[in-house]
Amino acid sequence: MPSDALDNAKRLAAARAAELVLPGMRLGLGTGSTAKHFVDFVGEKVRAGMDLLCVPTSEATRAQAESLGIPLTTLDATPELDLTVDGADEFDPAFNLIKGGGGALLREKIVASASARMVVITDRSKQVNKLGRFPLPIEVIPFGLGATRRQIEKAAADAGCFGAIDRRVTPAGHVFTTDGGHYILDCAFGEIPHPRRLAEALVAIPGVVETGLFIGLASAIIVADTGGVEILGAL
Repeated sequence: MPSDALDNAKRLAAARAAELVLPGMRLGLGTGSTAKHFVDFVGEKVRAGMDLLCVPTSEATRAQAESLGIPLTTLDATPELDLTVDGADEFDPAFNLIKGGGGALLREKIVASASARMVVITDRSKQVNKLGRFPLPIEVIPFGLGATRRQIEKAAADAGCFGAIDRRVTPAGHVFTTDGGHYILDCAFGEIPHPRRLAEALVAIPGVVETGLFIGLASAIIVADTGGVEILGAL
């Protein structure tokens, strides 16, 4: 899909999700190129007078929301949210997701888990039969990185996953650091035969903070392409 058409598809999905936003909602704001469109739509609703309270999933989303005048809170002050809308790097027929391409997977998962509903907005290119085409991000603490990486390799192999594991770097060649001060390992495992089993094995490793496998969190997925918008699941 050409880049202009791809961006238009993302905007269509975001616009459909914005229809779910109602006055008085406590809303989780996702991170990434598709979620950015959604935050723009939320900003329009706030400017039109809608009363909302929102929790951003990254410092980048926080900055965008603040620039739009969107009222923000924290999960300490508002621990239960009505809805989170976020993007995904991949999704499968069971609504399992891979997220973390933008580096915000930990906060995204915390916010999604605190929400009554998580709705995913995405374009058709992210739809797969089995997760793993997109490298799986794993957030790890810097201390003991070599030992953690070896344990990840073993846990992945036990779950039938093999492939290169690379520490993420920025376009300038510097080590990528998350908002929480952690590193991300991008794992080119290919197809993941048992996503839940892999996720459970990985989070049991002491140096692993969280994985980009989002299992059982999405209640619906809004998918857009040049033909329009399709709703998967129940909004």
